Amino acid sequence: MGRSTLREDGASLELATVGPEPTTIAVADVDSQGFAEYQFLVKGTSAPNLTMEMLPAEFARDVSALHVGTLGLVLEPMASTIVELVQRERDGRLIMLDPNIRIGLTDDFDYRDRLNTLISASTIVKASDSDLAWIHADCDYTEAADRILGEGVRMVVVTLGADGAFGAHRDLRIRVAAPPVEVVDTIGAGDAFGAGLLAWLYDHDLIRPELSLDEDELRSALAYACLAASLTCARGGADPPWKPEMAEV
Repeated sequence: MGRSTLREDGASLELATVGPEPTTIAVADVDSQGFAEYQFLVKGTSAPNLTMEMLPAEFARDVSALHVGTLGLVLEPMASTIVELVQRERDGRLIMLDPNIRIGLTDDFDYRDRLNTLISASTIVKASDSDLAWIHADCDYTEAADRILGEGVRMVVVTLGADGAFGAHRDLRIRVAAPPVEVVDTIGAGDAFGAGLLAWLYDHDLIRPELSLDEDELRSALAYACLAASLTCARGGADPPWKPEMAEV
């Protein structure tokens, strides 16, 4: 079902791998305000088993960006595979990291060490304000973004829920509001934000490791990503908007 749905939506499965294990499942418990808490059914499933041997020795030239994060940074051997892959590809492709912190699923020390390695190798770090509160517990998200830029990251984008987003890039510090919507649930909102950001950069020919935007471009990219997240919150489940829907708003 999942593969056919992806094909119907126009996704390429050229690099997808298939194993005998069942698919990893996330179970969402949604409260009265639409906020979700997650339980992950991981044991004996397929996702953790990604190894470098399952990936191509090199990607086609049209693969311009890699997006990594969440459980991919937690579960072995997948987590170590992603670190190795990012270090291999970082010089030729934009790397976007979404930590989406999942504490309690792995050893804290190993996770922090792995996360720090990936942050320093990334072009863009997209994180929630709560993610940054865990990564840099001694400061607010604006100072945390400055620290991450100091590690060589080109752009830090912080999602702030209903309050929109904050972007830090070179000497630019920009905050944008989120379009108001009636929230059904927040499932997939952060992923939709990240996809919207990458889509905007791609459509404006800005996907490159040496990422450089001016103030108007950064503001527009953040606004587009916020719109994608807001529209996702306005309907149930992880159901991001199509680009024609975005253009109609």
